[in-house]
Amino acid sequence: MNPKEMTGLQLLQAMAAGHIPPASISQTIPMKPTKIESGQITFEVQADDRHLNPLGGVHGGFAATVLDTVTGCAIHTVLEAGVGYGTIDLNIKMCRPIPKNKALTAIGKVINTSKNLAISEGQIIDENGKLYAHATATCMIIHP
Repeated sequence: MNPKEMTGLQLLQAMAAGHIPPASISQTIPMKPTKIESGQITFEVQADDRHLNPLGGVHGGFAATVLDTVTGCAIHTVLEAGVGYGTIDLNIKMCRPIPKNKALTAIGKVINTSKNLAISEGQIIDENGKLYAHATATCMIIHP
């Protein structure tokens, strides 16, 4: 099936199954979807030596990129074929430093959708549920 003819949910599921290539950002920021359903998505993420700031800690851009991804992908799961989206606003709270070389979970959930806007939230947590970063996002729905 042509990706342009797939719903957002079908597209993300096909990408996770390896039927279509993943987004190229996943080469820069290692993100692997582990659960995809309507209105919610979960990724496994892990910062490494490529993501460090000058002080040697994981750059805040790592969490920002991951949270933009999960909040946007959560919204994508509820969109019809041919409908797109774009982030208008991303509000991030860094709760603690992202550790290097530690597998974390990033979860995105849809909060509300309307004809032209969608709101979602995302979080990065560890295996014990400890919160590292949280975000809310507003996305514009782009109709063909």
